Order: sequence, then C-alpha cells, then structure tokens
Amino acid sequence: MSELLQIFSYHFMQRALIVGVLVSLCAALLGVSLVLKRYSMIGDGLSHVGFGALAIASALHLAPLAVAVPVVMAAAVLLLRMSQSSRIKGDAMIALVSSSALAIGVVAVSVTTGMNTEVSSYMFGSVLSLSRSDAVLSVVLSVCVLVLFVLFYPRLFAVTFDETFTKATGTRAERYNTLLALLTAVTVVLGMRMMGALLISSLIIFPALSAMRVCRSFKGVILCAAGISVGCFLAGLVASYLLETPTGASIVLANLLVFGVCYAIGARRMH
Repeated sequence: MSELLQIFSYHFMQRALIVGVLVSLCAALLGVSLVLKRYSMIGDGLSHVGFGALAIASALHLAPLAVAVPVVMAAAVLLLRMSQSSRIKGDAMIALVSSSALAIGVVAVSVTTGMNTEVSSYMFGSVLSLSRSDAVLSVVLSVCVLVLFVLFYPRLFAVTFDETFTKATGTRAERYNTLLALLTAVTVVLGMRMMGALLISSLIIFPALSAMRVCRSFKGVILCAAGISVGCFLAGLVASYLLETPTGASIVLANLLVFGVCYAIGARRMH
C-alpha cells in the first residue's frame, strides 16, 4: 500500500490516473455500441488520423490537442458519411483513410523535426507526455463525452440494436450515428497521449468483448465493460511503473488477460 501511495505521489502519475480513468470509461461505454454495430475498427482508423494531425501540429509548433480534436472529429463524420454513401464500404474506407493519414504524418515529421521523442510518444503512448494543460483539457472533454452519452443513452441504445426500426419511428438515426462517431473521435485523441496511436483501439474493443462474454443485457454489458476498462487501466498503469514497461502495452496486456478469463467463463456457461 505504501508503495502504491508513493507511485501516485508524482504529479505526472496523478495526471495520468485522472485522465486515464475518464478516458477508459468513455472508451468502454462507446466501445459497446461500436462493437455491436460492427464498426469497432473506427477507433483504429481515427487514431491514425489523430497521429497525422498531432505530427503536423508538432511540426508547425501548434498545440497538439487543439489541432487534433477538430481534425479527428471531422474525419469521423467524413468516414461515417462516405461509408454509408460511397461504393467503398466500412473497413475498406477506414483502411484507406487511416493509412493515408499515417503516411502524411510520418512524411510531415520526417521533413521538419524528425522522429523525435514527442512524436514517438504519440505513436506508442507515454504518461510523461501529458502536460498540465493537456490534462485539464482532457478532463473537460472526457466529462462532456460522458454527459452526452448518458443524456442520449436511450437513442444510442435504439440505433445500436435496430437502426431500421428507429428510423421507422421517426427518429433521425443518422444524427445519433454522427454523435457516436464524434464522441469516439474525442475519446481516441484523448487516449492517444497514454496509449499511443497503435494501441488506443484496444481500449475500445477489449472491455466490450470481455463484458459480452459474461453479461446478457445491454445495461449489464455497459456497466461491466466500464468496470473492466478502469480496472485494467489501473493494473496496467501500476505494472508499467513497477516493471518499467510501456504504459499502453501494459494496459493492453491487462485487457488481454481479462478477456481470456471472461472468454473461459462464457465458454463454460455454454456447456
């Protein structure tokens, strides 16, 4: 216990704890809807767009989050609209946009500042990269995401399970699909500072899949995913400090371990 108190006596760990718990909650809540709608890889696509935006902001010496949040939100809306109306559907569109954005970011960095430590932290995540101003902005945006999710929970539930019926009742499903995409975009950008562009999508997918193995109701899955996400984040954060391993990778491994346990429990129930 004294060792744990010592870990969180550092300011950078305190910032990581507060922001990480909030982002983990946001990712878990949104992840359930995204997985059920078979649109879970949007997190991976948006993280690559976020890396491109963060890299360009770093090259131009601009505030990273202030640039990345609106860019990724615009990309989320664009992905949603194009995947619904274009001949290029779903995963192909995500792959097209994400690989292009990643390439733009790498080229922008290589011809200006080079692959410095800050850009590397965007790719792989780092608790040290979270400044005080970034932490304040992250907390405000995370709370906004949570409030909007709770406020529009019934509508998001409806478009997740039966979009056709929802449209038939007069509800504008496109509006709530767009809201879901925008909330995901904000969550992805906020989570990239600790998880990195390559691992942030796991924070969206793993808790939802784990919860679906042990819970039956939508509300149960939501609550279970939130608990798993926060618990795995805390375990990964502490493990990364004690073992001196990358934070993002440690959190993903914690999620993988929990998923294995939940999968075994689900398989035993089936028998």
